[in-house]
Amino acid sequence: MAQLYFYYSAMNAGKSTSLLQSSYNYNERGMRTLIFTAEIDNRFSQGKVSSRIGLSADALLFSPTTNMAEIIKSENGIKKVHCVLIDECQFLTKQQVEQLCDIVDNCDIPVLCYGLRTDFSGELFAGSQYLLAWADKLVELKTVCYCGRKANKVLRIGNDGIPVYEGAQVDIGGNEKYISVCRKHYTEAIEQAKLMNQGVIPKVAIHFN
Repeated sequence: MAQLYFYYSAMNAGKSTSLLQSSYNYNERGMRTLIFTAEIDNRFSQGKVSSRIGLSADALLFSPTTNMAEIIKSENGIKKVHCVLIDECQFLTKQQVEQLCDIVDNCDIPVLCYGLRTDFSGELFAGSQYLLAWADKLVELKTVCYCGRKANKVLRIGNDGIPVYEGAQVDIGGNEKYISVCRKHYTEAIEQAKLMNQGVIPKVAIHFN
């Protein structure tokens, strides 16, 4: 039976690489995959999933108004779809996660979702919240903090090199804006940033090494 998978991690844990490898494994066996990625993430060429190690593949774009079930069922009617893979799945809406559940349960097509669990303030993204609640399988892809501990939080870094702890949930960026750290060093960095903003200590860029 098909299942809904949620592969989650902090930044730079190889989510896109894992997705592309899974798609390749299906394709190598003559099976068709559909890859989706978030329209809002325009760091790379739109309509592609790209990994930091140079791999890439064409992808369909989704936005909050995209009917995932409708597209997948239409594509499956044209030619059998053996697996659906979703990059940046944290940007899915609750309704879209419900649609993916429908695809798994009623079309018997496995759906593999890859994305962040939490944002820069430690809060769940909407897509991640409902995938954590409803996915059949939860798989953590691990990366490490600069101290060697498991990185389970993401810091957003301002242009001045100081961590940001307030603002919009979504602010697209890569290594120049985000760094994955352990809970201890996340807390320490945010406390330092608050003291800087209060004028208690001088404002200087925080170095993570």
